[in-house]
Amino acid sequence: MNIISGNDLKACGIGAIDQALQDQTEVAVTVRGVERFVVMTKERYEYLRECELEVALTESKTDLDTCRFVQEFVAQHLKRIGEINKNTK
Repeated sequence: MNIISGNDLKACGIGAIDQALQDQTEVAVTVRGVERFVVMTKERYEYLRECELEVALTESKTDLDTCRFVQEFVAQHLKRIGEINKNTK
């Protein structure tokens, strides 16, 4: 993965990102020598987002197929969620 320093980004602006993304799909941005951010094209972001949604859909289908779900009224659901939240604090 290409790396751009925060100073290069300040000096060259968006041009530094454009140049770094010419041959890579993602670019790391360092701040004081530590990788802090990753920059990517919008197309790459949309692709990754679509992958996340596809995984969520597959997990949901698996939950339905294995009967790993709760069927309840709204009031019951809110009460159960309230109890879960209370126990995690």
